[in-house]
Amino acid sequence: MSPLASGPQGPTTLRPLLTTVLDALTAGAATRDGPLPAGGPTEVAARLREALGDPFPEHGDEDALRTLVQALAAGAADPADPLCTAHLHCPPLAVATAADLAASVLNPSLDSWDQAPAASELEALVTRALAVEVYGSTGQARSAGDALVTTGGTESNQLALLLAREHHGHTQLVCAENAHHSLRRATWLLGLPEPVTVPAPAGTMDPAALGEALTALPGPLLVAATAGTTDAGLIDPLPDIAALCETHGARLHIDAAYGGGLLFSDRHRPKLDGLARAHTVTLDLHKLGWQPIAAGLLAVRDRHDLAPLGHHADYLNADDDTEAGLPDLLGRSLRTTRRPDILKIAVTLKTLGRTGLGDLVDQVCARATEFAELIHRHPHFELHDRPTISTVLFRPADATDDTVAAVRRTLLTEGRAVLGRARLDDRLWLKATLLNPHTGADDLAALLKLVEGHTPR
Repeated sequence: MSPLASGPQGPTTLRPLLTTVLDALTAGAATRDGPLPAGGPTEVAARLREALGDPFPEHGDEDALRTLVQALAAGAADPADPLCTAHLHCPPLAVATAADLAASVLNPSLDSWDQAPAASELEALVTRALAVEVYGSTGQARSAGDALVTTGGTESNQLALLLAREHHGHTQLVCAENAHHSLRRATWLLGLPEPVTVPAPAGTMDPAALGEALTALPGPLLVAATAGTTDAGLIDPLPDIAALCETHGARLHIDAAYGGGLLFSDRHRPKLDGLARAHTVTLDLHKLGWQPIAAGLLAVRDRHDLAPLGHHADYLNADDDTEAGLPDLLGRSLRTTRRPDILKIAVTLKTLGRTGLGDLVDQVCARATEFAELIHRHPHFELHDRPTISTVLFRPADATDDTVAAVRRTLLTEGRAVLGRARLDDRLWLKATLLNPHTGADDLAALLKLVEGHTPR
């Protein structure tokens, strides 16, 4: 009989398996000579297929755990490698990952209190504490903020649009050209009109153009601003946008999936001035929070805004159970079964504190500034601009867009470096998003040297 992970024998069962996993992770990573497996999609897929064999054999293989973990590690993009900088894909903290294991072992489901007694209370306490980080403490119970745990920015943005629609009817979304694609997709999913798009001439929303749009459009209106664009990490002029929304009676949502982590830093928090004036705010702690995926949040300024999410299923939140004091959890998400992602977040906040998390934020922002300066001084590279958060855009000087794209793909195929791409000012740029606080000056120099060495002259 297969042993279980939980119960009295759980720890005894897991210990040797954890050793197997750790050894397989080490062995798999050792086969790579960089942050990515060499060979490109075809070769990587072939190696994985060979390791997997028959996905569902007639008789089991006791060595499957070691084999598949090792194969996955060998074929992984390692976000902890200093040369893995393409995306908002952070290396998770060890303490958060350990907490995530505990969540998997206990396997609570946050759709009813009797499945997750402690986890439901932990979620309530920690989400409200994070809402205070966004909105501050008003001292008014009626308008006290709250936050929901989500799978990430896409779900948070969709929830923000849903709440706006339920409160104000057939809402018109107004966003800038730099807005995340999930906002446009959410209007489609929710049956809302096509978004009205205003210019972002310097990569951020133009307040004058927004003002003209709000004056011309009939309500109800929802404005979506961005604090940390996915292409360049830019932050819209939040105070100006908030003032315009207040003047025109428009609801404001701020997508701070990337930039929200700046809240933890005393040095960088002022970049988010105006955030607390939004009705809803998207946060992703699997970006500037160093959490294993998923760790998204949607913060709301007034917890009563969450009322439309209320839902009744007698087997989960019967009226008499609720009246007897059992918490009703169904209004905390559009999902029913939900794992306790709050545990890893809570452990991280408690272990590092605001100072510890703020130090990590400061470190990656400082590395980005150093990298930008290195590029600026280099005669063979062009820097797009100084970083706002931790994203740096650059390109080989005098290179064509085709050359820029080819250099990136060559480095990916060789497994030497993982760089992203972004199109701004009608030009293609290489994108380095620095999320590893252990990245050093030598790593940045090595990354630039790799790109230079792969650029034809």
